[in-house]
Amino acid sequence: MNLREVARKANLSTAAVSLALNDSPKVSRATKLRVRRLARRLGYRADARVVALMRHLRKPHELRQSACFGVISFYDSLRPWEKSLHLSRLYDGMVHRASELGYRLEPLWLKEPGMTLKRFRNVLDARGIDGVLCFGSPELSQEFPAELDKFAIVTQGLSIRTPLHRIINHAYHDTVEALVNLHQRGYRRPGLVLGWYEDLRSAHAHSAAYLGWCERILGRGHDLPILRMNEVEPELFVKWYKRQRPDAILVVHVSSALEEISEAVRGIGHRVPDDLGVGLICPVIEGSGFSGMQEDQLTMGRRAVELLVARIANRDFGISSSPRIEMIEGRWIEGKSLKKASPGKS
Repeated sequence: MNLREVARKANLSTAAVSLALNDSPKVSRATKLRVRRLARRLGYRADARVVALMRHLRKPHELRQSACFGVISFYDSLRPWEKSLHLSRLYDGMVHRASELGYRLEPLWLKEPGMTLKRFRNVLDARGIDGVLCFGSPELSQEFPAELDKFAIVTQGLSIRTPLHRIINHAYHDTVEALVNLHQRGYRRPGLVLGWYEDLRSAHAHSAAYLGWCERILGRGHDLPILRMNEVEPELFVKWYKRQRPDAILVVHVSSALEEISEAVRGIGHRVPDDLGVGLICPVIEGSGFSGMQEDQLTMGRRAVELLVARIANRDFGISSSPRIEMIEGRWIEGKSLKKASPGKS
């Protein structure tokens, strides 16, 4: 069933039916009701892509020429990605995919001095922005302002507590994948060194994956006590190592801690990887010399834009009662901190 058939049944032009279904003030209320009832009875469903395109074409020329998404965060700077390689790669993925789909991104500072939520909402309205990409917050319990719930919103990570559509790194998968990789290389006593901040940001996915994998693969009671550290503390690390004697360690921490991790391992007095294997789960590993799972920020950025475009096409605005969460798996980076896998070893 298409629009032309609905128009024929209603004895109206296709233009009049389209106006009626889109609640145009040019059509009487009685006609709107008659057309909508007929469309429902005939099983007519509008193509969301066409609807989105027509709404875009009805915008003023200057807005069509500058269709954009707002990019916001709860960080204390307009462009937090300029200070973070992790966020920079995420932003690059967003920019490239948005450009492919005919959008540009406009950074907007939610925490700009003197900015109010009412004024911020007016800025979005004035610039014809329907969709907002959110980079999240350095705080782990941030609520998204209800004043902005008229827009389509997609955030990344779990730092925003408000139920929003979001793209996140698949932390549970990455931890299991790293443990499987260690196991294939012959390691049988892996220990987990986990940053408190990373465990909280992943909703404890890393620790849950480690404990579950150890019980299933190594047997109950073969997991080692997890070493949790806010900062890399060499003395605490050496004490834990000497007590637990892992043959490999899986370290989940921020990229800025890589040098401290190297120093802590050197403090044990063992050679890596000959005496001790070291694997990482980290936002950025490339170039560090370590092996491990690195987040795929480019894909996360691209998928965030795709999800936002889909929300707008489906007129899905505001805070969702059943938000969609899309998890992006990381990728393995081969370095020199683990021994090579033996052929056929599992």
